Amino acid sequence: MSFANVMKPLIVLIGVFILALIVLRASAKQVDFQFAGRIAMAAMLVFTTMGHFVFTKGMAAMIPEFVPFKTSVVYLSGIFEILLALGLLLPNYKTAVGWVVIVFFILMLPANIKAATINLNYQTGELNGPGLSYLWFRIPLQILFIAWVYLSAIKN
Repeated sequence: MSFANVMKPLIVLIGVFILALIVLRASAKQVDFQFAGRIAMAAMLVFTTMGHFVFTKGMAAMIPEFVPFKTSVVYLSGIFEILLALGLLLPNYKTAVGWVVIVFFILMLPANIKAATINLNYQTGELNGPGLSYLWFRIPLQILFIAWVYLSAIKN
């Protein structure tokens, strides 16, 4: 698993944010940074959801041993991510959904820590992943995602 693969969600987030700003400016003649931020986060969530269905075996291996039905959990959490993405785009629900997304990101961190400590490659399910060095990128990235959601969906 290369560093480029780890960067893909961040690239999607920033790329869609810039594109959303351009489209909003061209269509509405104004720039709504919070809405563009929610569009970008929704796109990133949908993008990362693909992993739940393409890399199911590896993602199931990230789940702690005490959790039963790991494959089902991977699929259900993927569906949940899609629902969260949609919820971020609904003005009446954005704040509540924003808090749920933040809790979701916090709950996902132990799975990423487990994967790093056992050198799990989430794409293949094999133990040839990047190891603990992955956390030097993943933890700050997770903090960025949480801050992004807070600033775009919760903070007025």
